[in-house]
Amino acid sequence: MLAIELIADEITPIHTSDTVQKVVDRMVEFRVRHLPIVNEDQFLGMLAEDDLVNVTDNQTQIGALALSLVNPYVREDQHIYDVIRLFYEQKLTVVPVLDIKNNYLGLISINAMNEYFARLTSVSQPGGIIVLEINNKNNSLAHMSQIVESDNAQILSSYIYAYPDSTRVEVTLKVNKQDISAIIATFLRYEYDIKATFNHTGDNDNSKDRYDSLMNYLNL
Repeated sequence: MLAIELIADEITPIHTSDTVQKVVDRMVEFRVRHLPIVNEDQFLGMLAEDDLVNVTDNQTQIGALALSLVNPYVREDQHIYDVIRLFYEQKLTVVPVLDIKNNYLGLISINAMNEYFARLTSVSQPGGIIVLEINNKNNSLAHMSQIVESDNAQILSSYIYAYPDSTRVEVTLKVNKQDISAIIATFLRYEYDIKATFNHTGDNDNSKDRYDSLMNYLNL
């Protein structure tokens, strides 16, 4: 997925002539801590909530303020992982998207990223979760898929966490089967180290509820 595919149209940019009060109202309305500054189609920079802390006159135009962030943005054709990296590294709540000519196209909000993660990790799908700890040189997703498919199941999502200063990695698999006992037995037969398992059903799977609660908390 590319950055342009996640642009949110409901949050409009601010302008250098806008007042601090107007910007604060906009941030409160959309529950964000950052907003892009745009004049016509030109992206001028990103205003952060922290840039407003010491302003005593709410009628001050934002064009007179110093910006703490150094033009954080992504190009329209950059991969979504680049967007995630920028959200993480600069602790942003929105990321501007520009074209090759530096024209402002729109922004990606933290809510759009949350929805993307929900789809990416299949949190709304019932099934089971298997957490494996393996040596990096034995990291073969093809072999893991064969094990899962041998029990007439499929991997819905997977991700890897690499331990610092180690050749060991943690692999998390979510499969579309509620009873994963046979899959677990096969992994054990192939001498996989199973770190944890979670059985989720449509009736008692509250992972999506926990995910939604976490996202609501983060967006307060």
